Amino acid sequence: MLLWSIFLLGVAFGVAARLGRFCLLRGLRQQLCLDGEVAPGQAPALQAFALALAVALLASQGLHALGLVDLGQAALARARFSVLAVLTGGILFGVGMVLARACGARSLVLLAGGNLRALVTLVFLALGAQLAMTGVLTPWRQWLQALAPVALPHATLAGYLQAGVLGPAPATLVPALLLLVYALLRPALRQSPPQLVGALVIGLLVAAGWWITAHIGVDEFEPAKLSSLSFVGPIAESLLYLQLSVGRDMNIGLALTAGVLAGALVAGVLAGALVAALAGRTARWEGFDSTERLAASAGGGLLMGFGGVLAAGCSIGQGLTGLSTLSFASLPAVAGIVLGALAALAQQRQR
Repeated sequence: MLLWSIFLLGVAFGVAARLGRFCLLRGLRQQLCLDGEVAPGQAPALQAFALALAVALLASQGLHALGLVDLGQAALARARFSVLAVLTGGILFGVGMVLARACGARSLVLLAGGNLRALVTLVFLALGAQLAMTGVLTPWRQWLQALAPVALPHATLAGYLQAGVLGPAPATLVPALLLLVYALLRPALRQSPPQLVGALVIGLLVAAGWWITAHIGVDEFEPAKLSSLSFVGPIAESLLYLQLSVGRDMNIGLALTAGVLAGALVAGVLAGALVAALAGRTARWEGFDSTERLAASAGGGLLMGFGGVLAAGCSIGQGLTGLSTLSFASLPAVAGIVLGALAALAQQRQR
């Protein structure tokens, strides 16, 4: 039951992300007027990401307030972490995302439609993640994670609010309302129903992921950490499972619910995106037009893999899922992703 729930979660994400062309990098490029896709000053893709985050935040915190999930038990909610390591990981991921022209989740969606450039990115992302998790780069990751660690009394803002440190609980609504204002005040997103609906669905799927891992297939004697949408770990584990499937158990995240195949989430995204691509008649084979583009996709994948493990998530895993918990560890990760992407985009503009 849990396996199929995770698979269907991936299917829904694949359909919504493909039809809505959901992508943080695409939004940043629009904001910087780099692709000529929209009029200057408009960034509907970035507004869509903000809307998805607002919905994920409201829905996830709503489940937490009702006692249906305990976000303090989420794998991404860590009270002890290295700000420097998480920030560095985010920066590496952001730079790699620009080089590859897609994050891990977007690469899965593109691959389902026949984009072979995305396949190269995913293979090297998985390689980079495995090098960082269990390979030759593990000592470097551990060294970075040991630099200037911080230890907080509570891992999330909600924890402080419940302890009466920062004020009343309704204060958690402020960031969500600000995101909603940004997302809906300008008409660009409202004039694009596929992007609007896709963002709403993806935000709700983040909350659905928390509920699934909290209530379906739970071992009451060994409760696992809660998890939701995240893609660096699942992509790496899925590729490794294809090679070493005999006797290898897998997870749907970096340290997430035991006993659930990471491949279920990845396969679900591929299946959903494929259905959406075929239904929208956008599926077609695509390849590289130059060796430089091939090298950029490979290098970007490696950076995203290593950086994603160091930051404990990606633009979806931390940018939506992590922030929906109000986790303090997610803030430097997301800041690093955005800073790294903006720096790489600025360098591309200068060239």
